[in-house]
Amino acid sequence: MSRVNGKTVIVTGGARGMGAAFARRLIAEGASVVITDVLVDEGKAVAAELGARAMFLPLDVTDETAWATVVAETERAFGPVSGLVNNAGIVHVDPIERLAEADYRKVIDVNQVGVFLGMKAVVPSMRTAGNGSIVNISSIGGIIAFSNILGYVASKWAVRGMTKAAAQEFGADGIRVNSVHPGVVATEMTSESERSNSMVHDQPLPRAATPDELANVVLFLISDESSFCTGSEFVADGGYTTK
Repeated sequence: MSRVNGKTVIVTGGARGMGAAFARRLIAEGASVVITDVLVDEGKAVAAELGARAMFLPLDVTDETAWATVVAETERAFGPVSGLVNNAGIVHVDPIERLAEADYRKVIDVNQVGVFLGMKAVVPSMRTAGNGSIVNISSIGGIIAFSNILGYVASKWAVRGMTKAAAQEFGADGIRVNSVHPGVVATEMTSESERSNSMVHDQPLPRAATPDELANVVLFLISDESSFCTGSEFVADGGYTTK
């Protein structure tokens, strides 16, 4: 298959879960993929599994200097960046009155500031490529709200707005920016969550999504099949937000 043949894509948080599924799908459809994560051993294992068109680079998404290194190394290995999937994210659970400022700021730094730094880092390379597609992984928590995860909700609403602002700025360069809003996805982060498991029973499709189902959405947005899509939300939640 060759839906993204010749494209060079950076995937953050690519060592496991949805990020690893995104990398596998993009490789299968012809892209070269740079997998980044703070989980070095797991990230290297995924890259080794995927072969010559995959490479792992360690990345703390809150570190602007590290972002510059990743983009430079990507260009050296595979050429200009034509796709970015801002997938790295964390969650911290606590009611607001017990939520420590440091824990709130950590979630904002990874989920929101990391997306900003990623977009900022890749745009010059995408201009060199002649176009590009940025996919920011938000959440249904960026469309509706949930209690006890204030930082996560705040960051995912921010990603939704940042996506629209960036789409306006980068459109003239042929760079598209869209956000993806998953509901519950069966990953390491959700498998032990009683709250996540209970959510799916009350939605039209009463199950969690698989990472591969989200990978299909990301593939569409990175590919030229979505050439007229920018600044939009793509919701994959089994109908949860229809309630």
